[in-house]
Amino acid sequence: MQSITVLGGGSWATALVKILSNQATEIHWWVRNNESVSFIQQYGHNPSYLSDVTLDLKIVKPTSDIKKAIQSSEIILLAVPSAFLKTTLQSFSEDDFKNKTVFSAIKGIVPEHNLIVGDFMQQYFKVPIQKMGVITGPCHAEEVALEKLSYLTVACQDADTTTTIAQLLTCRYIRTISSDDIFGTEYAAVLKNIMAIASGICHGLGYGDNFQAVLISNAIREIKRFVDAVHPIKRDINDSAYLGDLLVTAYSQFSRNRTFGSMIGKGYSVKSAQLEMNMIAEGYYAVSCIHAINQKAGVDLPICKAVYNILYEKISAKVEMKLLTEKLS
Repeated sequence: MQSITVLGGGSWATALVKILSNQATEIHWWVRNNESVSFIQQYGHNPSYLSDVTLDLKIVKPTSDIKKAIQSSEIILLAVPSAFLKTTLQSFSEDDFKNKTVFSAIKGIVPEHNLIVGDFMQQYFKVPIQKMGVITGPCHAEEVALEKLSYLTVACQDADTTTTIAQLLTCRYIRTISSDDIFGTEYAAVLKNIMAIASGICHGLGYGDNFQAVLISNAIREIKRFVDAVHPIKRDINDSAYLGDLLVTAYSQFSRNRTFGSMIGKGYSVKSAQLEMNMIAEGYYAVSCIHAINQKAGVDLPICKAVYNILYEKISAKVEMKLLTEKLS
């Protein structure tokens, strides 16, 4: 169909490159590490993430030259951790993104500015809303690698752009769902990572499945309160982009946010948990950003507040979760 550029070298970026190689004619894939690029060019595998995935090098063009990657396509797919997005794009100006269609597959907030990716790209690179979109779940990279049937939500306010991206992503094991709720789906993707950390903390503390069911039913209501407050449009919070993404992130063995939370619940410090995981748990940065944003929004977010207190105020996880149990219904 056409060319597309993917920025990011992690597991989700690798999974997206695998998916896109079924339809795109050319994928310009920016990976920061030169050694990883050389390895991919030689062997057709990412040495660090999803290393069992075989990539078609007739279509996939790995590079460590980010300027070349962005110049090579009209469609740019962002898949770097949100904490590194600003530094990744620091050498670019709004002129570099003129006439580009930019989709975010990042499930986090740019921490320096407390902005979701869509707002960040609008404010700093003047990407118009009609040229922006979000790709969200429910979907884990590890199951994509195994080619297990998965669904992706493509959110964009331009119907033609939605169709184009959906066609690029659709293949034998990927189905797509369309949405026009760019900001709601992006905020929901951020919040579900925080909820997954809460789920993991409770698991690490020894809470059972019965309590987890109550926690997650409260979590989806908390997400609804927040997204309705910051972006009040008609939406069904039970759709896959919201409830489905929450469920898979809160319960899956592949969820890095749940894993991170479980380690915290078992007594790990934040730093030791991060070092042992060797992957980014987006929810760690997100909870601080949501806490700051909510200072103005004033939404009742007891689960987010509990996670914030544990991770940033260093309140005992056992004590904080015991207090949270009194607030759930």
